[in-house]
Amino acid sequence: MDFFQSQDTLTITEWILRAVVGYLFLVIVARIMGQRAISQLRLLDFVIALVIGNIIAHPLSDQHLGLKGSVITTIALVVLYLCSLYMILKWPRVRKLVNPKPIILIDDGKIISKGLKKARISIDILVEELRKEKVNDVSKVALATWEAEGRVSFFLDPKYEPLTPDYFQMKADPFELPRTIIKEGKINLKELQESQKDEFWVNSSLERLYQTEVKNVLLATLDSKENLKVFLYK
Repeated sequence: MDFFQSQDTLTITEWILRAVVGYLFLVIVARIMGQRAISQLRLLDFVIALVIGNIIAHPLSDQHLGLKGSVITTIALVVLYLCSLYMILKWPRVRKLVNPKPIILIDDGKIISKGLKKARISIDILVEELRKEKVNDVSKVALATWEAEGRVSFFLDPKYEPLTPDYFQMKADPFELPRTIIKEGKINLKELQESQKDEFWVNSSLERLYQTEVKNVLLATLDSKENLKVFLYK
């Protein structure tokens, strides 16, 4: 495995093998680290992702550098990362040091300027985050906090929360994921069969309800109540 060591020159095959080994190694490392390191970049997650990326990138682009040192260094970093996570779970003091408490940005409909300064975000960013949550008035927010991973959590005042069937003590239909029976102009025969329908039913329904054919359908779904929803190509 000469491509694994430092070389003056590398053949095309050795470059490819080095890239494959580096890629597979990173995939394995990411799998060991878990989904948390990929989906939420907290302090430790950001540091480990940044460092590992740089460590592996150099030997993949420099033929004079071997992979051995990078692999050993990455293994050591992953062990440190996992140990740090254990310490965070085990000892609250370490948890407070690494994962700071949420910073209050809005309290009872009032913007906390000290919180904005501490979180180092502007009014524009706060308003942008409000828009993402479809909140058009700060006074409707009972509490807003800046979380450790860099996002804003909002809690509306109860009187502005949308009413639900539970509020009126009404029975709601259980959640159901409609079946996709047509996608990009092609019928999904398996889903159609599980819905206890056939191609004749699909074609006749499309002709009767939408005056179209299967090839013109971008997406079509069917629920247990036989509600057919069709989205045509435009």
